[in-house]
Formats: sequence, C-alpha cells, structure tokens
Amino acid sequence: MRINYPSLLILATATVVGYAASRTFDFGGDTVGQPPKGFVFGHTAKVGAPGTWVVQAEGSNRYLAQNKADSTNSRFPVAVVSDISTADVDVSVRFRPVSGRVDRAAGLVWRYQDEDNYYLVRANALEDNVVLYKVERGRRTDLPLKGAGRTYGKAAKVPAGQWSTLRVVATGPRFEVSLNGVALYEVEDATFAAAGRVGVWTKADSVTHFDDLTVVTR
Repeated sequence: MRINYPSLLILATATVVGYAASRTFDFGGDTVGQPPKGFVFGHTAKVGAPGTWVVQAEGSNRYLAQNKADSTNSRFPVAVVSDISTADVDVSVRFRPVSGRVDRAAGLVWRYQDEDNYYLVRANALEDNVVLYKVERGRRTDLPLKGAGRTYGKAAKVPAGQWSTLRVVATGPRFEVSLNGVALYEVEDATFAAAGRVGVWTKADSVTHFDDLTVVTR
C-alpha cells in the first residue's frame, strides 16, 4: 500500500505502513525560481554544463525543472534526495519532457553512491523507449532484460509535453520497470548492492519537468 502526502514542507514526514516508509516530494513548499530544499545535485563525469534545477509553477502546482539545454551528448545532470539512503526501494515520479533535439529524456536513479556510480532507468520521448542502465565510474551501460537479453530496453510511447509516470521497484538484484502503470520488463544486476540515494536525471539538452517523486523504502 502506498500513501502519498501533500508536502507543505519539502521533506514530508516518513510514515510507517507495515514495514514500508513512504515519502512524496511535490515541491509545494519550495520557492519558485530556486533549487528545492532537501536535494543535492550531481554532474556525471563532468561532461558538458552542470544542470540547472529550479522549482517552477503552473497555476497552483509546483514542480522541479531541469532547464539547462546544453546539447553535449554525454551530459547527465542528477538531483537526489539528500537524506534517504536505501537499497530496496519502490520509487516513482511524474515527468514531462518539454524540449530537446539531441535527447528529450527523464530518468530515475537509485542506489546512487555518487555522481559517477548509480542505477538509472530513463524514458525518452524522441526514441519512444525506456532503458535501464548502470552508471559505473561515469560510464553508462545498458543492461539486458530478463528473458529477452540485451535489447536496449523496450519500445514504449513516451509523449512529449505531457505528464507520464515512470516507476522502478528494486529488490536485491532484481529491478521491475513500469511506465504509466504498465509493466515493461525486469532486469537483474548485482553491480551496486549497497544502499544509496534516489532521485531524478536528465541527458544532454533535455528540458524536463518532474513532480510527485515518491519513495517507498522497505
């Protein structure tokens, strides 16, 4: 069971549900035009420009935006929650790909050790696919799908300019990926077994919006 909380404060109170603690970050208590509280920011391999992460508003709703449109191909800005470290996690986020000619991507990261070592699943509105990678020593490698092999993820419609939901459930070496409530595939990998942070990611010139980052730890 997942419980979401409106966050008048950026760091919602953790609540125990059975053996699970659920927190949702909806940026409602953050200042528009400023980075969100409770997050730290990374720049994988220091390629291209760092990300520009700020809170924006659309009517009464506030969300996190990565607005720097540097077209460097291997540029990976990351924003992670500062005070969550976990190995087994159910994490999801609403995302809206806004623009990008090289890429139009949104990602979730987990078991984030530092800006050069973490797991990543990303959805791309230019390629219409969802791919799971490990980022090790700053190098990104796509991982094979359970039962299907190395297929570079899976084709899936990722609409630009619209909100979608990306989710991964990590249990030990097994990762289950879904998009908009539809299960896509599973991956097994044991590169990073230790607890790490969770957060969001973009690539190259992607301008992407994120909202309702929900983290369920077990």
